[in-house]
Amino acid sequence: MSVKPKLTRFQQNVVSKYQIYNSIFMTLPFDAITKTGVLLPLFHETCEKGFKNGDNPTTIVETFFEKYQGRRNEQSQINLLFRFIQYIERQVVLFDAVEDAAFPVVNNMDGVGTLRNLKGSATSEGKMKELQEFLEEFKVRIVLTAHPTQFYPGSVLGIITNLKHAIEDNNLSEINNLFGQLGKTPFFKHKKPTPYDEAKSLIWYLENVFYKTFGEIYNYIQTNIYADGKKHNEIINIGFWPGGDRDGNPFVKPETTLKVAKKLKKAILKRYYEDLKDLRKKLTFRGVEERVIRLETILYNYSIDLKYKKRITAKELRLELLSIRNVIVNEHQSLYVNELNNLINRVHLFGFRFASLDIRQDSRIHHSVFTTVADYLIGKGNSSFPDNYHDLSESDQIKILSKVTDTLDDLEVFEDEMVGNTLKTIGVIKKIQSMNGERGANRYIISNNQTALNVMQLFAMLKMVAFQDNLTVDIAPLFETIPDLENAPQVMEQLYQNPEYMAHLRARGSKQNIMLGFSDGTKDGGYLMANWGIYKAKELLTEMSRKYDITAIFFDGRGGPPARGGGRTHNFYSSLGPTIEDKEVQLTIQGQTVSSNFGTLDSSQYNLEQLISSGIKNRIDGERNKLSDEDRVVMNDLAETSYQVYKDFKSHPMFIPYLERMSTLKYYAKTNIGSRPSKRGSSNKLVFSDLRAIPFVGSWSQLKQNVPGFYGVGTALKMYEDRGEFDKVEQLYNNSKFFKTLLENSMMSLTKSFFDLTKYMADDPEFGEFWTIIYNEYLETKRLLLKVSGYDELMENEPAGKASIGVRESIVLPLLTIQQYALKKVQELNKAEVKDEEQIKIFEKIVTRSLFGNINASRNSA
Repeated sequence: MSVKPKLTRFQQNVVSKYQIYNSIFMTLPFDAITKTGVLLPLFHETCEKGFKNGDNPTTIVETFFEKYQGRRNEQSQINLLFRFIQYIERQVVLFDAVEDAAFPVVNNMDGVGTLRNLKGSATSEGKMKELQEFLEEFKVRIVLTAHPTQFYPGSVLGIITNLKHAIEDNNLSEINNLFGQLGKTPFFKHKKPTPYDEAKSLIWYLENVFYKTFGEIYNYIQTNIYADGKKHNEIINIGFWPGGDRDGNPFVKPETTLKVAKKLKKAILKRYYEDLKDLRKKLTFRGVEERVIRLETILYNYSIDLKYKKRITAKELRLELLSIRNVIVNEHQSLYVNELNNLINRVHLFGFRFASLDIRQDSRIHHSVFTTVADYLIGKGNSSFPDNYHDLSESDQIKILSKVTDTLDDLEVFEDEMVGNTLKTIGVIKKIQSMNGERGANRYIISNNQTALNVMQLFAMLKMVAFQDNLTVDIAPLFETIPDLENAPQVMEQLYQNPEYMAHLRARGSKQNIMLGFSDGTKDGGYLMANWGIYKAKELLTEMSRKYDITAIFFDGRGGPPARGGGRTHNFYSSLGPTIEDKEVQLTIQGQTVSSNFGTLDSSQYNLEQLISSGIKNRIDGERNKLSDEDRVVMNDLAETSYQVYKDFKSHPMFIPYLERMSTLKYYAKTNIGSRPSKRGSSNKLVFSDLRAIPFVGSWSQLKQNVPGFYGVGTALKMYEDRGEFDKVEQLYNNSKFFKTLLENSMMSLTKSFFDLTKYMADDPEFGEFWTIIYNEYLETKRLLLKVSGYDELMENEPAGKASIGVRESIVLPLLTIQQYALKKVQELNKAEVKDEEQIKIFEKIVTRSLFGNINASRNSA
């Protein structure tokens, strides 16, 4: 049977189905405003024609009202715009559900990058032993973060799931009911979620998706690649940030962290109980049934009450299940042994923790907290800190910190809330380890890490508060900005040369966790430099760590879109080459990237398998992926040039005013999608360094000018063209999978850009010149990316992905138009001599409400 091309499968199973269901959807009345469903296609057509004619959003909206709604008063027109927003938001949900339902048909679940494909290749090439050896030491960890780029409330996520199933079954009456439910379910959150709310919404994915897919993948490897039923390396595990990530979030308290850890434990116990309940119906044999019932009863009670008297440990549960398995194998012809194995494997994968909670805080906060602690200990006397501690050199301070013997027993002596909470959190880590197992919380990330002293201050605090005898926590410095990335190897060498810190690493398996940030890297250094800076840092950190016989475990803050290090992530991991440590792939996943890449059982399994095979592919292709000296020079040159161009752009006097007044930046805080404040400092004035990466990247995305994903690339490539050396860039593109992946992800950013939307800004007396600078860079980048790739159009190598973006962008075109129209109105009303505050409020509400659908449609734009 011949398989149709991916694009054809996408058109038939996604686009055609969406059009059919959308036509039903458009006939449903959701509210008092009649004919919204009839008018929206007319508005859509007006937008398309208007932009083709070079009209601006204001003209397009006004033309539509004149032509079709001449008799409506102004209030009625505004109401209609709100109804359009509501309809479009729900159209995006419909498209999500249709695309999710078609996932296994559009994507070949046995194709390249899947485990079945991997096993087939290894078998045919006689490399099964090598594959087994690799999988015994390789790990993939995806870390769910609470970063607010998911605009769907939990209730809507539930509808998407049900809608997906109804679409798979072509169940029209159920689809109609769900459309009705969708129409009446609010998308807007009236108050910000708490960090605990964020944790609960992500635990939904653990319970409903990852519990199943992790188990399926591990079972497949155990039975098909090893075929021995024994316990092997877990290969995949999951990290968790909500409730533990304090960086810039004053609402994450020590109690929050403990509450989230308890919730995680209860959630996994509940899943084990449900599996045992199913097994009990099957394992009705002598000498087995009563043991299964006993376990079921214990786990049921334990999942409700963590202080339950007859509770058992994860190890005891596993041993009892193994013992039951022996009885089934020896006395009952191995009946249902596979189902029992599935549960044993899940206990091996998740323990009683479900996910590993990471703690994260900024080095500047630590420094301030530590200074208070040191002052207190010096003042108390009889301390390992000398009176002149603060005057000592950094290396002398590190020596003292590495040998610290003081203990902080009473934390109530610290009146400052930040000091108390930071120190109490360390105590909470110890408590979680005794409750959920060591891996319940055993990593502490220091964001904005700049020096070895930053690491040693935390090292000392951990020991003084709770880990005097045995430090069972990995300290992970996070290097974010370009200078910090360049400085990272020296920082690590300083730590490796410290005997006490080295002894700690040896006790932790001679591994050092190092996190490298993309979001702030791109914000700081632009697209090419952020990616190249991280690549070079990884090479130097690998070399430095190997010199001291330490394995570097790299953890990438990749996020979602290319501008935040995302895009086709597995391509990056398969292109790193032999000079970068590759024993583990660890990356952050957030917002819509959770729901789009891991939101269903099919997409989760497919994308996890792609990540596993990317590590294996890098190991196989290692030498081929190694950059030649000549290619390195070109890559470095391109990155340096684009970095300079991006820095000049950032320091343009209009850069901050443009974001502040022409984009949706300041509206992010009003969306109530995340518990964190949308910027760092408390200053009323917008300061670049205070800008959080998500609102920063997201604002460019809403403008449809995805600057962080391409700016500087075109100019850097043009420099080679002008010098008549473009063949060197082409050679790099053909030789380096890393560079090729970089440029292909940049193409995705360009594909999601639409400058016709904001072309009116070119005539703005204040911002016209600045808009033109961005537009020209976009044109140059597009032209030269096509030239270097040999493509006729962007994303030519990914027609189905391009088609998906095309449909999504088309759905939200009216929404973007309304948003720009409202932004323009706000600007005009603010300039008026007499400000109409009521009107300003209404149009600002339109801007805020329109953010949701645009972000959700992009699935990974922020």
